Amino acid sequence: MGGVKPKQTPEVAESAVQAAQDTWAVVGRLRRRLRGIAVEGDLTPGQVAVLRHLDQAGPDSTSGLAAAERMRPQSMAKIVAALELSGLVERSPDPADGRRQLVALTPAGRERRAGDRRARQEWLALALSERCTEEERRAVVTAMAVLDRVAQL
Repeated sequence: MGGVKPKQTPEVAESAVQAAQDTWAVVGRLRRRLRGIAVEGDLTPGQVAVLRHLDQAGPDSTSGLAAAERMRPQSMAKIVAALELSGLVERSPDPADGRRQLVALTPAGRERRAGDRRARQEWLALALSERCTEEERRAVVTAMAVLDRVAQL
């Protein structure tokens, strides 16, 4: 019978498997905790996601934002309109296609994102300061350097 051959995988050390599982779990919890810090004020999760996307990826069309956030273009249009009313984003003609509008952060939108980041970093620094010894904090710095090296593979 001509079945599919199982894929050959290299032997992985048990410690690597455990490190991967632990890292996955902790990063997920930490990410949820940091996202839960109430710095967005009156913004919805969808609005926060759009600001984050524009901050990281730069200007995009409403349809591009909808695709990136996996939502309907009509729903994204409402989110963009609300952010525009708040002065956090602005639309301008796409230089490559004048029929299309690009959405970009305004200076107020960039400041809002920077303030959100600062608040989360301050929370994490305070938590590390209050709950960890100096030696543990150094271990975190070392672990982050190792994970950064792994991420660059």
